Amino acid sequence: MELDELLLDEEGAFSLSGFQEFTFLPRHQQLSERVRKRLYYGWDKDCSLDNLSSPVADIAVELLQKVAPSPIRRLQKKYVSHVSREACISPCSMMLALVYIERLRHRNPEYLQQISSSDLFLISMMVASKYLYDEGEEEEVFNDEWGAAGKVDVQTMNTLEMNFLSAI
Repeated sequence: MELDELLLDEEGAFSLSGFQEFTFLPRHQQLSERVRKRLYYGWDKDCSLDNLSSPVADIAVELLQKVAPSPIRRLQKKYVSHVSREACISPCSMMLALVYIERLRHRNPEYLQQISSSDLFLISMMVASKYLYDEGEEEEVFNDEWGAAGKVDVQTMNTLEMNFLSAI
């Protein structure tokens, strides 16, 4: 079956018929299930998405200590757990923050040498959460609340945010 036949119907419009047989990764379902179980979240109704799971916190600590190697305010799992619980960091925010950090790694590595891994975690999560969830209504994200979650004052949060956005 040709790709055009899968994507377009007889009138030339986009059609989803045929995608059921077409498989990009033959064992994708099994892999997705294993990843979901390992990270303790996914499509399970009993599972909460409000906090990062322990394995995700471990991943955050390991990655951020590598990209921001400063020994000052070195990121610890206890801090990640505390901030994620207090600020209700979602896995989506975590993934977006990692995208931001990857951009910084390529475009502005000097910034990553100057910031502590704890500050990088806090500010990247805040900026990602603002992008994803701040709609100006009930889910507004305030710097003073993030500062309280990260145990820093609001002026420090404002400075971290301005420096992060300038760097990115």
